[in-house]
Amino acid sequence: MGYAENTSVSTEKSRAEIERTLQRYNADQFMYGWDADKAVVGFRMAGRQIRFLLPIPDKEDCRFTHTPTGKVRKQNAAYNEWEQACRQKWRALSLVIKAKLEAVEAGIAIFEDEFMANIVLPNGDTVSQFMLPQIAAAYDQGEMPKMLPDLR
Repeated sequence: MGYAENTSVSTEKSRAEIERTLQRYNADQFMYGWDADKAVVGFRMAGRQIRFLLPIPDKEDCRFTHTPTGKVRKQNAAYNEWEQACRQKWRALSLVIKAKLEAVEAGIAIFEDEFMANIVLPNGDTVSQFMLPQIAAAYDQGEMPKMLPDLR
Protein backbone atom coordinates (compact mmCIF):
# COMPACT_ATOMS: atom_id res chain seq x y z
CA MET A 1 0.00 0.00 0.00
CA GLY A 2 1.53 3.33 -1.10
CA TYR A 3 1.66 6.52 0.88
CA ALA A 4 -1.61 8.49 0.58
CA GLU A 5 -3.01 5.85 -1.75
CA ASN A 6 -6.56 6.70 -0.70
CA THR A 7 -6.13 10.43 -0.12
CA SER A 8 -9.03 12.77 -0.77
CA VAL A 9 -6.74 15.82 -0.84
CA SER A 10 -6.87 17.40 -4.29
CA THR A 11 -3.78 17.96 -6.39
CA GLU A 12 -4.46 21.69 -6.14
CA LYS A 13 -4.42 21.58 -2.33
CA SER A 14 -1.21 19.56 -2.30
CA ARG A 15 0.46 22.02 -4.68
CA ALA A 16 -0.71 24.95 -2.54
CA GLU A 17 0.64 23.14 0.54
CA ILE A 18 4.02 22.77 -1.16
CA GLU A 19 4.03 26.49 -1.95
CA ARG A 20 3.12 27.42 1.65
CA THR A 21 5.79 25.05 2.99
CA LEU A 22 8.42 26.65 0.74
CA GLN A 23 7.38 30.11 1.89
CA ARG A 24 7.58 29.02 5.54
CA TYR A 25 11.15 27.79 4.96
CA ASN A 26 12.13 31.01 3.14
CA ALA A 27 12.16 30.06 -0.53
CA ASP A 28 12.35 33.25 -2.58
CA GLN A 29 10.92 31.84 -5.84
CA PHE A 30 8.30 29.23 -6.68
CA MET A 31 6.86 27.94 -9.95
CA TYR A 32 4.93 25.01 -11.23
CA GLY A 33 3.58 23.78 -14.52
CA TRP A 34 2.54 20.63 -16.30
CA ASP A 35 2.15 18.87 -19.62
CA ALA A 36 0.58 15.56 -20.58
CA ASP A 37 3.04 13.29 -18.78
CA LYS A 38 4.67 15.32 -16.01
CA ALA A 39 4.35 18.23 -13.66
CA VAL A 40 7.25 20.40 -12.58
CA VAL A 41 7.76 22.17 -9.27
CA GLY A 42 10.65 24.56 -9.02
CA PHE A 43 11.89 26.91 -6.35
CA ARG A 44 14.92 28.88 -5.27
CA MET A 45 16.25 28.55 -1.77
CA ALA A 46 19.67 28.88 -0.14
CA GLY A 47 20.99 30.35 -3.39
CA ARG A 48 20.12 27.20 -5.35
CA GLN A 49 17.53 26.51 -8.05
CA ILE A 50 15.67 23.27 -7.34
CA ARG A 51 13.45 21.31 -9.76
CA PHE A 52 11.25 18.29 -9.14
CA LEU A 53 9.66 16.46 -12.06
CA LEU A 54 6.53 14.59 -11.06
CA PRO A 55 5.48 11.90 -13.54
CA ILE A 56 1.77 12.07 -14.34
CA PRO A 57 0.16 8.69 -15.01
CA ASP A 58 -1.12 7.94 -18.49
CA LYS A 59 -4.93 8.16 -18.48
CA GLU A 60 -5.04 5.26 -20.93
CA ASP A 61 -3.08 2.89 -18.66
CA CYS A 62 -5.07 -0.31 -18.11
CA ARG A 63 -4.91 0.12 -14.32
CA PHE A 64 -7.33 3.02 -14.84
CA THR A 65 -9.33 1.81 -17.83
CA HIS A 66 -9.88 -1.71 -16.49
CA THR A 67 -10.81 -3.21 -13.15
CA PRO A 68 -8.40 -5.59 -11.40
CA THR A 69 -10.47 -8.45 -12.85
CA GLY A 70 -10.03 -7.10 -16.39
CA LYS A 71 -13.43 -5.53 -16.98
CA VAL A 72 -13.54 -2.23 -18.86
CA ARG A 73 -14.36 0.69 -16.60
CA LYS A 74 -16.81 3.39 -17.56
CA GLN A 75 -15.15 6.63 -18.61
CA ASN A 76 -15.97 8.52 -15.41
CA ALA A 77 -14.78 5.60 -13.24
CA ALA A 78 -11.52 5.41 -15.20
CA TYR A 79 -11.04 9.15 -14.76
CA ASN A 80 -11.67 8.86 -11.01
CA GLU A 81 -9.03 6.12 -10.72
CA TRP A 82 -6.54 8.22 -12.68
CA GLU A 83 -7.30 11.31 -10.58
CA GLN A 84 -6.74 9.28 -7.39
CA ALA A 85 -3.29 8.24 -8.66
CA CYS A 86 -2.47 11.89 -9.38
CA ARG A 87 -3.61 12.96 -5.90
CA GLN A 88 -1.38 10.28 -4.37
CA LYS A 89 1.67 11.48 -6.30
CA TRP A 90 1.13 15.11 -5.28
CA ARG A 91 0.71 14.12 -1.60
CA ALA A 92 3.95 12.13 -1.77
CA LEU A 93 5.81 15.06 -3.35
CA SER A 94 4.51 17.37 -0.63
CA LEU A 95 5.73 14.94 2.03
CA VAL A 96 9.18 14.59 0.42
CA ILE A 97 9.76 18.33 0.17
CA LYS A 98 8.49 18.96 3.70
CA ALA A 99 10.63 16.16 5.16
CA LYS A 100 13.78 17.40 3.42
CA LEU A 101 13.24 20.96 4.62
CA GLU A 102 12.53 19.80 8.17
CA ALA A 103 15.72 17.69 8.18
CA VAL A 104 17.69 20.78 7.16
CA GLU A 105 15.91 22.98 9.74
CA ALA A 106 16.58 20.43 12.51
CA GLY A 107 20.28 20.27 11.64
CA ILE A 108 20.06 16.60 10.62
CA ALA A 109 21.25 17.38 7.09
CA ILE A 110 22.48 20.28 4.99
CA PHE A 111 20.40 21.78 2.21
CA GLU A 112 22.65 20.68 -0.65
CA ASP A 113 22.72 17.07 0.58
CA GLU A 114 18.93 16.86 0.87
CA PHE A 115 18.22 18.43 -2.52
CA MET A 116 21.38 17.46 -4.44
CA ALA A 117 19.67 15.36 -7.12
CA ASN A 118 17.24 18.20 -7.84
CA ILE A 119 19.68 21.14 -7.92
CA VAL A 120 19.59 22.77 -11.34
CA LEU A 121 23.02 23.22 -12.91
CA PRO A 122 23.99 26.16 -15.17
CA ASN A 123 23.17 24.13 -18.32
CA GLY A 124 19.57 23.52 -17.12
CA ASP A 125 20.06 19.86 -16.19
CA THR A 126 19.66 18.68 -12.63
CA VAL A 127 22.57 17.09 -10.78
CA SER A 128 20.72 13.80 -11.17
CA GLN A 129 20.46 14.15 -14.96
CA PHE A 130 24.16 15.00 -15.10
CA MET A 131 25.38 12.26 -12.77
CA LEU A 132 23.21 9.21 -13.50
CA PRO A 133 24.94 8.36 -16.80
CA GLN A 134 28.34 8.82 -15.14
CA ILE A 135 27.37 6.55 -12.25
CA ALA A 136 26.16 3.88 -14.68
CA ALA A 137 29.40 4.16 -16.68
CA ALA A 138 31.51 3.95 -13.52
CA TYR A 139 29.81 0.70 -12.54
CA ASP A 140 29.93 -0.70 -16.06
CA GLN A 141 33.61 0.14 -16.56
CA GLY A 142 34.77 -0.19 -12.96
CA GLU A 143 36.35 3.27 -13.18
CA MET A 144 35.62 6.64 -11.67
CA PRO A 145 34.26 9.37 -13.99
CA LYS A 146 36.75 11.83 -15.35
CA MET A 147 37.18 15.06 -13.44
CA LEU A 148 35.07 17.98 -14.51
CA PRO A 149 36.86 20.37 -16.87
CA ASP A 150 37.92 23.73 -15.51
CA LEU A 151 35.06 25.98 -16.65
CA ARG A 152 36.66 29.29 -15.72
